[in-house]
Amino acid sequence: MEKNKILKKLFISTLYLSAFTFGGGYVIVSLMQKKFVDELHWIEESEMLDLVAIAQSSPGAIAVNGAIVVGYKLAGLVGALTAIVATIIPPFVIISVVSTFYTLFKDSFLVAKMLEGMQAGVGAVIATVVYSMGAGVAATKSVFSLVILAGAFFASCICKVNVVYIILVCITLGVVRTFWVQGRKS
Repeated sequence: MEKNKILKKLFISTLYLSAFTFGGGYVIVSLMQKKFVDELHWIEESEMLDLVAIAQSSPGAIAVNGAIVVGYKLAGLVGALTAIVATIIPPFVIISVVSTFYTLFKDSFLVAKMLEGMQAGVGAVIATVVYSMGAGVAATKSVFSLVILAGAFFASCICKVNVVYIILVCITLGVVRTFWVQGRKS
């Protein structure tokens, strides 16, 4: 019975988060952290950072990938499927409605101004995600992690390196470090 309660709460939570997330996957990451880490205490903050890293490095939309890893962590395969369905329903319905009435919306001054205002809000939410994730990495006090953080920031923002290459390098560094640490232990 406990698993059914978790699945129901997971479905409602991810449906709600997906319905009110504008601006892409990074916005939903912040909302998922507030919901699953701060409010429900289902996931630890450090674990949420790991789940976000997995979601971001997997192909596909980060919102769906994030829902998959959170759902799987909480309730296995059934939890992942529940979270996927709940995350996909709102955008599917919204896109269906918008595409049906596109000709009415495309030249609307009101819709254009609403979208303009939402851009500023999305920018603030993304800045919050960057700050909280960076603070989480800094809290580990791992020099290796801080060097990767600074290097990835420099490569992306200053050198304009494609994010795919940055992710591949970070994955490689993480794997090499893991094998190196395990080799030292044995």
